[in-house]
Amino acid sequence: MDSSSSDGHSPDTNLSADISVRASSSVRQALHLIQSDDPDLKLQAAGEIRRLTKTSQSCRRQLSHAVGSLVSMLRIDSPEFHEAALLALLNLAVKDEKNKVNIVEAGALQPIISFLKSQNLNLQEYATASLLTLSASTTNKPIISAYGAIPLLVEILRDGSPQAKADAVMALSNLSSHSSNLSIILETKPIPFIVHLLKTCKKSSKTAEKCSALLESLVGFDEGRTALTSEEGGVLAVVEVLENGSLQSREHAVGALLTMCQSDRCKYREPILSEGVIPGLLELTVQGTPKSQSKAKLLLQLLRESPYPRSEIQADTLENIVSNIISRIDGDDQSGKAKKMLAEMVQVSMEQSLRHLQQRALVCTPTDLPITSCPSEVSSK
Repeated sequence: MDSSSSDGHSPDTNLSADISVRASSSVRQALHLIQSDDPDLKLQAAGEIRRLTKTSQSCRRQLSHAVGSLVSMLRIDSPEFHEAALLALLNLAVKDEKNKVNIVEAGALQPIISFLKSQNLNLQEYATASLLTLSASTTNKPIISAYGAIPLLVEILRDGSPQAKADAVMALSNLSSHSSNLSIILETKPIPFIVHLLKTCKKSSKTAEKCSALLESLVGFDEGRTALTSEEGGVLAVVEVLENGSLQSREHAVGALLTMCQSDRCKYREPILSEGVIPGLLELTVQGTPKSQSKAKLLLQLLRESPYPRSEIQADTLENIVSNIISRIDGDDQSGKAKKMLAEMVQVSMEQSLRHLQQRALVCTPTDLPITSCPSEVSSK
């Protein structure tokens, strides 16, 4: 029997249409109530807007007209109004560039930034989360900085709740991608707080990724490099991310260490080597992203005794570079681990080469004929 209904529409189509009608009705109702002069109705509308925009991109678009009214609620002297409006604005801004820009243009930054200083921890957290979302917009980055948000975000990074700290470092990482903001961030001396957060968070987390990204940017400055090496466990925290972080985190971590070593090899070689970086670098040369692999190999070259080939006779292979480093490593544990990993790398390399040769033989030789000889080929890249 045909599953479609008598009017030619399937039950699924009718259900979708019904949901759409109900959503549109709810959107119209929320837009009507948010403009009411009744405080209770405004609060009800803000809660409904938050609910509707939690997962629906279409509702975020339809409810963009509520931005002005929600921003006006931020200026009413009531924490209840502030929290309700912030949560609704936060959901409106998620994955919607236009709403992000409109919220800032509607004048939301001044009250939001003032909430970073609030004694109300919920309000402080919501404000930090709002800045995290708004700072994802390229248009908003310099404006948020101009309103003085960066020093307050660093204060949150120092004294805020765990969630607020995580959101603050992500917001700062977003803001750091605008070049003029980097020097402002550096002036607030955030590295001790970034390192502390990096030490305490899970190394494979998004928080660790943003901490590493921010450190990679900041060590491009001499003040940043000095601050990281001066902080107890600072370089070690980066090395631990290099070993145990997500692929993206490890890429940022090796990038930070490479930047330091390239800026002044004599100054930073020993502090990096002493934290046991070699095993992690060896692993990255095989298992990292293409960028990580390239950066790890460059860093290994800089970490050996001499950054130049030892002789024209001995090939400047990764094995030779690492052997040179291992021979000068202090500590049996670290040296032994590095030697074991180097042996494993050589074994993997040999196995890969063997598989490659076998595959070429299969491609070059008809399966129904005995193997004799294979015509020469030009390898593709």
